[in-house]
Amino acid sequence: MTLREIVDKYLAVSGGYGKTVPLSSLGLARKDAEHIFSAFDEDYNISRYFHFQCAAGADYEINGFPQSHLSIDAEIQSIL
Repeated sequence: MTLREIVDKYLAVSGGYGKTVPLSSLGLARKDAEHIFSAFDEDYNISRYFHFQCAAGADYEINGFPQSHLSIDAEIQSIL
């Protein structure tokens, strides 16, 4: 899955940049989400726009850390 596809899924769920959404709302299988977001989290040029949170809800393991929510900064548009 491409970065553009992830951002499009995020925008469809959140309604706009900077809003926190549950990772489970993005419609990805847990294993796929963990793999995709772990890869993006390792890339500084992408990860600086991604903000993970561990709150109530389903926990995903992103690079060894439990996470449940995500917000994306609008500035990510500069690399799409």
